[in-house]
Amino acid sequence: MLVRWKRRLIRWVIVDLLKLVTRTHVHGLERIRAIQGNAIIAANHLGRLDAAFSFVLVKRDDLIMVVAEKYKEWPIFRWLVKQLDLLWLERYEADLGTLKEVLRRLAAGGILLIAPEGTRSDTEALLEAKPGVAYLAAKSGAPVVPAAVYGTEDRVVKAAFKSFKRPEVHVVVGEPFQVPPLPRENRDEFLQQQTDEIMAQIAVLLPEKYRGVYEKHPRVAELLASGA
Repeated sequence: MLVRWKRRLIRWVIVDLLKLVTRTHVHGLERIRAIQGNAIIAANHLGRLDAAFSFVLVKRDDLIMVVAEKYKEWPIFRWLVKQLDLLWLERYEADLGTLKEVLRRLAAGGILLIAPEGTRSDTEALLEAKPGVAYLAAKSGAPVVPAAVYGTEDRVVKAAFKSFKRPEVHVVVGEPFQVPPLPRENRDEFLQQQTDEIMAQIAVLLPEKYRGVYEKHPRVAELLASGA
């Protein structure tokens, strides 16, 4: 019980700090609040501030997050990962241990927040995503909730802070959808299709300039035409 309250206190402090230093507009939060069981929130990744908004979106104690191994060099990140029970991830290798632990926590009803791109965008727009999130969704059966964040670009945030201004951040949550179970054959093709679907669902939540490599994807055009 003490550990749980300690984690909640840390999350509350992070959320309050965000309210203090940013002007944040969140749309569609009720879609996450309505989820009772497991889910995967798939979001784009523009800047270092993005991770903190995980605690704005998810108030649950069973939040699952992975943190890149490179941040182990920073004592504050090592402390936060330990205190909040987050997971370290080796991005450039097949980190099967972390993958299995994520699936275990999803099977137990946890809610995962993860960026399909796997890294911050150096173009300040969507990068080509990796198939990991589609695999987790197909394997676990957890619904995918697309989410978009913008205004958190490192360049924009630094410029605002230097001018003693609060950067304006937008977070938009889309409708949950289901990824089909992982097939026995043609898995690579299946995962590519589902990855494109996840990224298209994120892209339509973003202003056009942030859609990057998915700007002209036919699925994005289809979703926009349907009013998604």
